[in-house]
Amino acid sequence: MRHRLPNAAAAAVLTLVLATAGCGSDDARSGSGLSATEHNDADVAFATDMIQHHAQALSMVDLTMGRPLDPEVQRLAEDIRAAQGPEIETMSDWLNEWGEEVPPTMRDHSHAGHDMEGMGESMEGMDDTEMPGMMSAEEMTALEEASDAEFQSMWLEMMVEHHEGAVEMAEEQQDDGRYRPAVDLAASITEAQQAEIDAMESMLER
Repeated sequence: MRHRLPNAAAAAVLTLVLATAGCGSDDARSGSGLSATEHNDADVAFATDMIQHHAQALSMVDLTMGRPLDPEVQRLAEDIRAAQGPEIETMSDWLNEWGEEVPPTMRDHSHAGHDMEGMGESMEGMDDTEMPGMMSAEEMTALEEASDAEFQSMWLEMMVEHHEGAVEMAEEQQDDGRYRPAVDLAASITEAQQAEIDAMESMLER
């Protein structure tokens, strides 16, 4: 019995240590270490990349104008415009506050005070297609030139892929970001765009 008591006590201490360590890990995942004022490189990368990602989504929404769409698809396109335009402004404000460059986007090229270029041409010289879910210049041109009969399905398929990329980027920000407003925005993007993915996949199945 004299030998068992210390062993039992040691086991109890070990259990307590492991439980405490587990709680510490949960605290870290739930947001300890975030800051309302400080940011890190992950925050800068998130804002920089997501501005360009959102801009392409808005360009895809622009292509729905004048197209014969189901009402629910038209509403979805309007929802994307209403959400992502203000998010671009918010992220641009962060980059300005941090003394970082706001990246050029394909929409800047398209709306630079001259006649509207083709979607593929508006991406010329831009190196942002390595981001998850980003469409290539060729894919954007194909969508722009699609017939009315094939446009809606093509648009939905491309937007699902685009949203999946945004969710991937937003989840990475939630893991690595320091600036709480940016992490909160990433969580909002994940929730909203996953819901839209589910809705679009349902539309495609009909």
